[in-house]
Amino acid sequence: MPCLLHGMATPSNHTQTADETIHGRGLRMTDQRRAVYDVIMGERDHPTAVEVFTRVRGKVPTISLATVYNCLDTLTGCGLVKTVAHEREPARYCPNLEEHAHFFCESCGAVTDLPLRSRKKPEDVWYFPGEFSVSHHEVSFSGTCPKCSAKAAKSNKR
Repeated sequence: MPCLLHGMATPSNHTQTADETIHGRGLRMTDQRRAVYDVIMGERDHPTAVEVFTRVRGKVPTISLATVYNCLDTLTGCGLVKTVAHEREPARYCPNLEEHAHFFCESCGAVTDLPLRSRKKPEDVWYFPGEFSVSHHEVSFSGTCPKCSAKAAKSNKR
């Protein structure tokens, strides 16, 4: 089965390695794809494509931004990473393939994974009028992270 280059394909078996997942889709795990994948998996901080590019250039100095975008497109299409979009900000990349939400700090810009407490379907949590059929969902929250909240509280005491 070929990778879906747009959309949320996921590996058929979560125990597969990234190499097996890529090879199973008829592609190769090139040095560039490996470097991009390793950067995303390494810090797990939801980097943008430009941040990935900057980090990868330390390992692969000849890589171009276009190549990084192509690698990200392949990795997301094969279900090895997720694309995270928030309002009008650049897309970010998430290595967490488990179902979860994201928290966007309005102060420092950090993105944090929020695990689910229960495995309920969206239809069991939100009201969908009529005959909606949910095929994909993304949940995100915005506010202030604990670190920024503590800073704000400290500066308000002065």
